[in-house]
Amino acid sequence: MRRVGSVSTRVAELSDEDIWPPRARTGRGERRREGAEAIRILLAEDMGLVRGALVALLSYEDDIEVVSELARGDQIVAAALEHRPDVAVIDIDLPGMDGIEAARLLRRELPQCRTLILTALGAPGTLRRALDASVAGFVVKDAPPAQLADSIRRVARGERVIDPELAVAALDAAPNPFTNRELDVLRLAAEGAPVGEIAERLSLARGTVRNYLSTIICKTGGRTRIEAVRIAQNAGWI
Repeated sequence: MRRVGSVSTRVAELSDEDIWPPRARTGRGERRREGAEAIRILLAEDMGLVRGALVALLSYEDDIEVVSELARGDQIVAAALEHRPDVAVIDIDLPGMDGIEAARLLRRELPQCRTLILTALGAPGTLRRALDASVAGFVVKDAPPAQLADSIRRVARGERVIDPELAVAALDAAPNPFTNRELDVLRLAAEGAPVGEIAERLSLARGTVRNYLSTIICKTGGRTRIEAVRIAQNAGWI
């Protein structure tokens, strides 16, 4: 099977046989040095088909071993503490907790585990958030499959892996204008939660939530809550 195209394109080409069980390693990846241990990977991706395909792709690499697979962001830290991966490959858009916030907590709880963000979102603001969370790498899903394995190796060696053009764009991007509490409210609003639910989940008064939403709308320059969410998502602020 040819290993060409983007990660997402390659995922679409995989059959059920490709995904489960993963094919035996064929030696096409970088070979492990004699006596060296494989790079231990934690993979967090909420879409089962994509997650299985990524595991299958990485199984071609003789020096990489996926030791934990997850579908939720709020499971990452506990799984990492149990399996002690060298590199966590985390998608941004995860249920329970977004990938960047999970990376921030992982950095605090298990600093020796380095994080590589894998996402379809290449917005400069998203990269800026990832850099603020001290992630070691950022790879978009339309990158060639070989780039993912190479990025994992480089991150494991202590390097930082970020597309140069995206890095420059991130430096020029407008900073995130929201406070942490405003971001909490905005993320729940992005999920479609009504004012009452946001108030209950954040232990706030309904009037306080409405005030936060008014401030959020003002800061984005939008006219409605839905438009404010869209602007914030496009900017990579959430």
